[in-house]
Amino acid sequence: MSGTSATTPPEPVAALHLGSGAPLLLLHGVMLSPHCWEQTAGLLAGRCEVFAPALAGHWGGPEFADGRYSARTLADRIETQLDDLGWRTCHIAGNSLGGWIGIELARRGRARTLTAIAPAGGWKTPSPRQILAAAKIMPMIPVLEIAGRLGDRPVRSRIVRWAMAHLLTRDTRAVSRADIDAVILAALHCPALPALTAGTLHGPSLANMSDLTTPIRLILADSDRVLPPSGYGRRFLRELPATADRIMLNRAGHVPMLEDPERIANLIAEHIYASRDHLRAV
Repeated sequence: MSGTSATTPPEPVAALHLGSGAPLLLLHGVMLSPHCWEQTAGLLAGRCEVFAPALAGHWGGPEFADGRYSARTLADRIETQLDDLGWRTCHIAGNSLGGWIGIELARRGRARTLTAIAPAGGWKTPSPRQILAAAKIMPMIPVLEIAGRLGDRPVRSRIVRWAMAHLLTRDTRAVSRADIDAVILAALHCPALPALTAGTLHGPSLANMSDLTTPIRLILADSDRVLPPSGYGRRFLRELPATADRIMLNRAGHVPMLEDPERIANLIAEHIYASRDHLRAV
């Protein structure tokens, strides 16, 4: 990881909102926050009006009184925010859970284009893959609850920082200290995690995606340790319409914005402008 000296811990952010131009919504994954989009958002702000909110039940976001967190209820909250912005439609890029929510918003007619980056939800219900996805997260719930009582010690731990960077990226040296600190703090402040994990185990999966009409760019990462594309990418590759772009990122992990924000910004912008000009992005 770059930058090993002590830094001031980042603060929670309700949303990043910057730039001007075409409206672009950026959605983060489970246990993350808008911080993971910060560098990519800055690169896109010269061409788009970028809005990257904290998902409900995540660090910086509101909490639901009833605790009912799912991709659909989180999408409901995002729709309210889009209405407040006056965005009837917008371009959407989502990572992991954010990709799942992006697909849900596309079904609702809110997406001009969708860039789904290592999206979650690539399993059937019921299926062994669904159980495995929940099993990966369940052990983290008590660990994070205990770690949350330790103040800033997890953030100051070099082992914890490396472990989180290793889980989410391929090149841990490319991740800044500030970014990985934000990742750890977001994981420690995610009240939605138990409900989302239970939903993964018992809730409905994504509906068939073959009828989506939104221009879609699917981006999978070859070194994804969270949702390996060999297993969790197959359904997207199979069901998305033939017109959807399918890209495999080489040398990238589950949250590639952390290790190569410029590469991700270019892929999002390319898809937006190829669609605008009625060209096929390659």
